[in-house]
Amino acid sequence: MEVLNIANNSEMQINENIKVPELMVIGPNGEKMGVKKLDDALTLANYAGLDLVLMSANSTPAVAKIMDYNKYRYEKQKKLKETQKKQREANKDMKEYRLSVTIDVNDFETRRRNAKEYLEKGHKIKAFIRFKGRQMARPEQGQDVLLRFADALADVATIELEPKLDGRQMAMILAPKNKEGKNK
Repeated sequence: MEVLNIANNSEMQINENIKVPELMVIGPNGEKMGVKKLDDALTLANYAGLDLVLMSANSTPAVAKIMDYNKYRYEKQKKLKETQKKQREANKDMKEYRLSVTIDVNDFETRRRNAKEYLEKGHKIKAFIRFKGRQMARPEQGQDVLLRFADALADVATIELEPKLDGRQMAMILAPKNKEGKNK
């Protein structure tokens, strides 16, 4: 429903709602019909069975087009939905997996299984370890756990960002392998 709200906020002036006395009129096929008075332009639109839509009120003279406004709005909403869909495709989610230096074998396997499913869908994974207390003295143990996690997912993922210590947290990013590589 939010797509409809976006369209309603940017409503254009049509037919009798237009308040400009003179307009540059563009016909339904894109031909320029010249500068017309508002009444004449409305008569032309009614004769064609279409709407007179104010395209640019700021220009001199204002520009209006004779068209089917509902069809125009429908096409505009369709394009907006398509671009939003493409944006979602491009901005795939990144799932975070929190590991621990002292992670148990079963917990590790559960996270590996879930991460593998997510990677197979084409999403990226951020695996991180938050060090507590004396664990900060041995960050290489955390790095070993992260690299072991990456090795366990080596058949479906590649390391995009090596394990890196940032304050009390060490993070690594895994990206899915190209699907083309699987076919070969």
